[in-house]
Amino acid sequence: MPASSLSPNPRAAVVGGGPAGLMAAEVLRARGVEVDVYDAMASVGRKFLLAGKGGLNLTHSEPFEPFLGRFAERAPQIEPLLRAFDGPALREWAAGLGIETFVGTSGRVFPADMKAAPLLRAWLHRLREAGVRFHMRRRWLGWTEDGALRFAGADGESTVKPDATVLALGGASWPQLGSDGSWVELLAARGVDIAALRPSNCGFDLARPWTAHFAERFAGQPIKPVALHFEGQGGRRKFDRRGEFVVTATGIEGSLIYAASALIREEIAEFGSATIHLDLLPDRDAAFVAAECARPRGSRSLSTHLKSRLGIEGLKAGLLHELLSKEQYHDTAVLAATLKRLPLTLAAARPVAEAISTAGGVRFEALDERLMLRALPGVFCAGEMLDWEAPTGGYLLTASMASGRAAGHGAGVFL
Repeated sequence: MPASSLSPNPRAAVVGGGPAGLMAAEVLRARGVEVDVYDAMASVGRKFLLAGKGGLNLTHSEPFEPFLGRFAERAPQIEPLLRAFDGPALREWAAGLGIETFVGTSGRVFPADMKAAPLLRAWLHRLREAGVRFHMRRRWLGWTEDGALRFAGADGESTVKPDATVLALGGASWPQLGSDGSWVELLAARGVDIAALRPSNCGFDLARPWTAHFAERFAGQPIKPVALHFEGQGGRRKFDRRGEFVVTATGIEGSLIYAASALIREEIAEFGSATIHLDLLPDRDAAFVAAECARPRGSRSLSTHLKSRLGIEGLKAGLLHELLSKEQYHDTAVLAATLKRLPLTLAAARPVAEAISTAGGVRFEALDERLMLRALPGVFCAGEMLDWEAPTGGYLLTASMASGRAAGHGAGVFL
């Protein structure tokens, strides 16, 4: 709709009350646009609050180029969004809400009090003071034949026909918090090109399950320190990093696994499985480990010997018994090699509903430079529903908010 046909006070609907939607609402309202935010839940920012339970990781302090590189093949599309609103800009924005931030030892940036709720409260107060209106428990159902937005609520179905719409509906992770991916069919029916939604920053199931004894004893326990090495078939996918992760009843999950999850997921999709290797003693070189394993132990058991000479006990010792036969375990050369390169074959990513975030979504090729859908003029998209992914560490939230800001700006220009 050309601007000349609009009323003096154009109206925009923002569908989705997560960080991307709230940022779009803020930008639009600052441009004088009347803004209504609709969300299916009883309150906005549910996933944002959950993410902040263990300490809200707002962004990361690393320089721009390595920060951008975290978005892999979508870095060219993410770059203009981050150029306009990067990590330092996000910290400045938070300071404008009265929220001071600090850089942790890992380079991650957190609010001084580590909490999400105070930031969200201050943000919503500022939005309401600016005149943004919120409509809760309104689930978006698509469009009517004449282009109005359809919403389902406790009082039945209602319609709204704004001059522009920003969709910030999230992916399909944590559907109980409102993002269930139901928008995929609605947009696909309108000719929007969408990459299939897939789990990102997720755990994996083993090709050969843990034994019942191992799962009962160790599920939920962290393994650290450990280094993970992965090289896919053909050498196209490579990953080497030290960190920690958690054993689950069916496989593995946790920060180190999440960091490699995109590569592992794609390897499984192409070849049916992916084998990673764990260095259980990343502070010791292979020669030292081999010498200690071969050292005479007298009357001591091998388990006692490994504990005293190499610190191998508990979960790490359990992994050896889980992966090696009795004969292999007592072959010191095999034992030493396994301590430095223990193989785990993974067969499947955990369901997207369990993942921290979602890969896939509205392809950038379906959007113009303003993040407006080419197939639906006046409709803009932002946040996790876009076809990009990044590791945890503040990258996800920064890009979501940057895309919300870009979509809000784009909608404002359109209006």
